[in-house]
Amino acid sequence: MIDKTAARTAAFARRQAAHDPNAATAGYLSEVLAGYRGVPLAGYMAMRTEIDPTPAMEEAAAHGPIGVPVIMGRGQPLQFRTWEPDCPLVKGEFGAMIPQTGAWMTPQILIVPLVAFSRSGGRLGYGGGFYDRTLEKLRAAQPTMAIGFAYAAQEDPQLPLEPTDQPLDLIVTETGIITP
Repeated sequence: MIDKTAARTAAFARRQAAHDPNAATAGYLSEVLAGYRGVPLAGYMAMRTEIDPTPAMEEAAAHGPIGVPVIMGRGQPLQFRTWEPDCPLVKGEFGAMIPQTGAWMTPQILIVPLVAFSRSGGRLGYGGGFYDRTLEKLRAAQPTMAIGFAYAAQEDPQLPLEPTDQPLDLIVTETGIITP
């Protein structure tokens, strides 16, 4: 098995090659979320070459609360601020865009960005552990679904996983839906 640094480097290259900011890539994500209308969910504001969940989040916002992650500090779980289409955004930690104002919320579904995934539900993130800590905390309090959203090219069957890595319940790509 390769180490996480090498796996991330290879995965970033695959994601960069797959990234097309003008392509409609959230169709399958919209399809999945339509089955959970009204359930509080959190997405993310895409950065760099991440696949963009915003179109699916905009559709879901008509049916229930949507949040986006706010980094509170290194080593801490994420918090989620309510988001609505066209709400004013400001730069948060690490350059992530967050709502300028809004109430805090607790999602039951998380759309999770990633660097690489495996069909078995493994996820390789950026290395800060934010989503692992957050999912562990949320899942200890209530059932919480983690939907990995990525380009199909980000799949890696040989992910170097650790016991603290939280599994994905579903993976959605621009080409389909994968159930681990």
